[in-house]
Amino acid sequence: MSVAAIAMNESLRGTLKFNEPMARHTSWRVGGVAERFYQPADVDDLACFLRGLPPDEQVFWLGLGSNLLVRDGGLRGTVICTSGVLGRLHVLADARIRVEAGVPCPKVARQCAQHSLRGAEFLAGIPGTMGGALAMNAGAFGDETWNHVVSVETINARGERFQRVPADYNVGYRTVRGPNEWFVAAVLQFEAGECAAATQRIKELLARRGATQPTNVPNAGSVFRNPPGDHAARLIEACGLKGYGIGGARVSPKHANFIVNEGNATASDIEALIEHVAATVARIHGVKLVREVRIVGEPAATEVKR
Repeated sequence: MSVAAIAMNESLRGTLKFNEPMARHTSWRVGGVAERFYQPADVDDLACFLRGLPPDEQVFWLGLGSNLLVRDGGLRGTVICTSGVLGRLHVLADARIRVEAGVPCPKVARQCAQHSLRGAEFLAGIPGTMGGALAMNAGAFGDETWNHVVSVETINARGERFQRVPADYNVGYRTVRGPNEWFVAAVLQFEAGECAAATQRIKELLARRGATQPTNVPNAGSVFRNPPGDHAARLIEACGLKGYGIGGARVSPKHANFIVNEGNATASDIEALIEHVAATVARIHGVKLVREVRIVGEPAATEVKR
């Protein structure tokens, strides 16, 4: 089936857009247009949509657009956006919850606290959705997503759905390797606790995050993974790069492992700054920083390679 035929498929209940500016959907507020942009009505609708895509269609998954840099030339293929959809969260028995991929991580933390569940508070510090948190084993404040996973529900490019368990995956620091499928929901395990204590803990963690991270300026979270036994921010700051900028992109003066958009940055500014920081740390410290941020898409047609 052609993409034009998909647009005419009356059985689809989601929203399909063409040439959608990705700057509207990324936390850095930069990026070119996506050829196609689909927000499914639910998982059944998503399965129907995927079954209709051409076999060679390139598919990108998007939540809140954090941890992602879309180049200025945009994206060829189809973006599937779960933000604002796939948003169900149910509290189960035995201190477990079932949460769909589009639910923001801070909402999971708040809902667990309201239901007197302890252990989800760290999710308040992750500025993304559960789908992204599952895909990269996102973590904050000393805890990680997959420490709490009981099972996951996935879907593949043919719209087939599966139930998986942690043993099906190789999970590490900010990495999850397993079947070539996408996460649509998960069952998470926490502990019985007290609502007031969990709520207070969330407030404390968010206050700490606000004091140490540039939460009021467009950014994509931590740019680099922490090297074993060290911190990327320490290495970057030791190179004198705090506050260093290219175009409208700047290494945050508040936290050296964050790059902020001062208002007029392009994706190429940000990518060039990421490359400069990595090269400088490698030259001065002999440490190869590994990006947390995923870079996708095409360079702008007029972009000159730096």
